[in-house]
Amino acid sequence: MKENIVKKMPEYSRKIGVSFEFFPPKNPDAIRSLWLNIKRLEPLDPKFISVTYGAGGSTRENTHNLVKEIQIKTKLNPAAHLTCIGSSRVEIEKIADDYWNTGIKHIVALRGDEPKILPKIKGDFQYATELIEVLKKRHDFEITVSAYPEMHPDSSSMENEYDVLKKKIDLGATKAITQFFFDSRYYIEFIEGAIKRGIKIPIVPGILPVTNCQKTIEFAKKMNCKMPKWLVKMFEGLDSEPETRKLVAATIVYDQCRELISNGIEDFHFYTLNRADLSFAICHILGIRTLKD
Repeated sequence: MKENIVKKMPEYSRKIGVSFEFFPPKNPDAIRSLWLNIKRLEPLDPKFISVTYGAGGSTRENTHNLVKEIQIKTKLNPAAHLTCIGSSRVEIEKIADDYWNTGIKHIVALRGDEPKILPKIKGDFQYATELIEVLKKRHDFEITVSAYPEMHPDSSSMENEYDVLKKKIDLGATKAITQFFFDSRYYIEFIEGAIKRGIKIPIVPGILPVTNCQKTIEFAKKMNCKMPKWLVKMFEGLDSEPETRKLVAATIVYDQCRELISNGIEDFHFYTLNRADLSFAICHILGIRTLKD
């Protein structure tokens, strides 16, 4: 990143902020495991933790219940993912009222994916911008949105990507989290482009520790995210070595975060995949200590 755009800083010279993403559990064993993972990361004092939806809002009730439980049972600041595809305005307003009245005032507002199961439900929304507009009219939520350094698969160009982000900001978004990426150049160039276009909200890098390389490759292709050949090669021969894969993943993410820190980045959002140990270890290596330290 250019010196005149973002001032470089020495490693650890400023406090690094983190946030974590979880998805709602689907069975009793997963529920118990999830709470162990949440409690494991709580001492790191994250800025917030977010809870996702399934495709087409398929885990909507689980998401709502989990966010409320986090609000009640922990000292964490929960952010609720909310998607709008297939939803009516009345449904969204009811959800918004429920969150606001229970003290949950941070929403990650997303369009969401079309449900794979037919028939598809026609709702009142096509875009995340429409969702943001409804939420802000209903209550003064803190709105976080998505950003795509390598361009969303449905975008026509990077210029279109910036235009959409600017519209989200104009409607009330105050923060963005990026899709995961593995080549930091795409993120750095995206930030430079945003600054040149007058986009001033924080754009937090989304960090995905890779533990299952093949599944990540498949998902990355769907999301237009390029996986460097060197990264894929790092996992060759480790299909039956889960502990070694974790060590490799931690090393890769540490190097990625260190490069971003050297370019002035102070906040990171970890896609935990409901596994705390790896994210906890990476945070420790980066110098992020627990509240008791």
